[in-house]
Amino acid sequence: MSSVESETVVSVSSRGQATIPKEFRDELGIETPGRVKFARTDDGEIVVRPITSITDLRGVLAGATDEDGRTATERLREERERDAAHEAALRNRDDQR
Repeated sequence: MSSVESETVVSVSSRGQATIPKEFRDELGIETPGRVKFARTDDGEIVVRPITSITDLRGVLAGATDEDGRTATERLREERERDAAHEAALRNRDDQR
């Protein structure tokens, strides 16, 4: 387990919200409003990491599904198929003119 250099106690609201102390936000470069992610390390500690680019969000929806049980990949594939079918129908209509 790693040693603790600095620690601060904060309250957690009934909605699960906690305020990240300013000294930590400044040190991590967390902008407000902003986004962070929580990660579990190999030794079981929970760490807060700032989201600094879109690639930091990779994997956050892994296993998540919509109300119909579809993953984001499945939804995207279906939307692309619908778009392709729509474009083909428009091309076909234009070709018949």
